[in-house]
Amino acid sequence: MNEMARVAKPGDLIRTSVADGVCRIVLANPPANALSRAMIAQLQATLDVARDNKAVRVIVLAAESKIFCAGHDLKEMTAHRADKDRGRAFFEKTMAECAAMMQSIVRHPKPVIAEVAGVATAAGCQLVASCDLAIATEDASFGTPGVNIGLFCSTPMVALSRNLSRKHAMEMLLTGERIDAAQARDFGLINRVVPAEYLNQIVAKYAQTIASKSPLTLKIGKEAFYEQGEMGLSEAYDYASRVMVENMLARDAEEGIGAFIEKREPEWRGE
Repeated sequence: MNEMARVAKPGDLIRTSVADGVCRIVLANPPANALSRAMIAQLQATLDVARDNKAVRVIVLAAESKIFCAGHDLKEMTAHRADKDRGRAFFEKTMAECAAMMQSIVRHPKPVIAEVAGVATAAGCQLVASCDLAIATEDASFGTPGVNIGLFCSTPMVALSRNLSRKHAMEMLLTGERIDAAQARDFGLINRVVPAEYLNQIVAKYAQTIASKSPLTLKIGKEAFYEQGEMGLSEAYDYASRVMVENMLARDAEEGIGAFIEKREPEWRGE
């Protein structure tokens, strides 16, 4: 039985599959694919299972419908305004769970690629920004429209401000206007813009290329990338140097370097 099937069953809010080292997670609650608490919980559970599944080396996050993800489920949240505390406890739980899920993408030992065909707004845009790579179709668009409804996109701001320049992030956050895929690429939110008919093929090529690398090396490198990004220059070099030494001592580095010298394909052991 596919390990991922334990998390996402037919009819759930997401669909998952694992093939050739790639775990494909598809948001399957159209039309908005909103991040309800149930959706967040299923995403978190699936990411957790993928973390420990040795068959998974890369994760692709995609979606059904013309909306990749419209952000939080505002109808669900509004319903809790009738609570005695006007929804405070529910809002706090929702934001905490969503923040934890976003961070688990960044801290995940396996690279995560966003495959975006459609609209990604608010926390949906945050979801894209939290992924390690993002590839989108020419007609995709992105936005943080919270300011238009009196709710500044403060949590999406965390992911945006760590991927975009400050001026570009503030432009999106203050205007609430959507940007097209070309602008998103120029802003640094996504890596590539591709024709819709080639999206799956190009994402699969990226995923397979990454999946062919040492899983240990990917884990070490991804963790180090985000850790050093929060440090000063000198501290970052000291940290990265220590990481490099430990990586050199790994069996996979020994195998990889040996294979390069001997002009053969390496055999990764993940050690």
